[in-house]
Amino acid sequence: MTAAVDCRNVTVRFVTDRRTVTALHDVSFDVEPGGFLSLLGPSGCGKSTLLRVVADLVAPSSGTTTVFGTTPAEARAARALGFVFQDAALLPWRTAIQNVELPLEVGGARSLPPGAPTPKELLKLVGLEGWENSFPHELSGGMRQRVSIARALLGGPRLLLMDEPFGALDEITRDRLNEELRRIWAETGTTILFVTHSVYEAVFVGEQVLVLAANPGRVAARVAVDLPRDRDLTIRETPEFIRIVAGLRDAMGRRAA
Repeated sequence: MTAAVDCRNVTVRFVTDRRTVTALHDVSFDVEPGGFLSLLGPSGCGKSTLLRVVADLVAPSSGTTTVFGTTPAEARAARALGFVFQDAALLPWRTAIQNVELPLEVGGARSLPPGAPTPKELLKLVGLEGWENSFPHELSGGMRQRVSIARALLGGPRLLLMDEPFGALDEITRDRLNEELRRIWAETGTTILFVTHSVYEAVFVGEQVLVLAANPGRVAARVAVDLPRDRDLTIRETPEFIRIVAGLRDAMGRRAA
């Protein structure tokens, strides 16, 4: 089976007038179609850079990356991937549904692929039915992030890249959206790469966790999340969840230096 994402020996260096910084060094991993991989690590370990390599926003200095067997550039051109940033980045003068429709206007494709969910259906999927005509200032922070997820899903991308999408939200809203994201993943079958600083979030949302160490960014461990596919927040109190969290903390501590 062709991997959804396959990175092999990826190194990224940023060169300035003063010095060369190695953001990622010799990173290799893969994700199967329909998988959900959390990328976990401290600030400066290259999580966001790695996501941008997959999205064709950053060119690696060496190594290779494929997305469903094609280059990231080909995958982006084919609209095979969507991107959700930490900031919802909605246009304040456009309604929720108009913000979801935006990629159709700026991307040159005025119509959706056959069978792809409509903007209204996507807003329903993320729990915003009835809010289609609301402006961003009329929505809470969590609701705005739901709009950005719906926008990223427009056109039916096979891969969803999420860069700390809930990091700026309060804990209660974040927990609720973690559950919603699991539901959306189960309903759509979209492959997800999810960047987070939170060990608890990484374990709850992901099926596997890739731990990155810093200076330079490198793979420290890959841990399977051996928990039921159907899960709610109460699972965080179980011995199995606590065991996985402890293992990840240990992996992060051992490779921090």
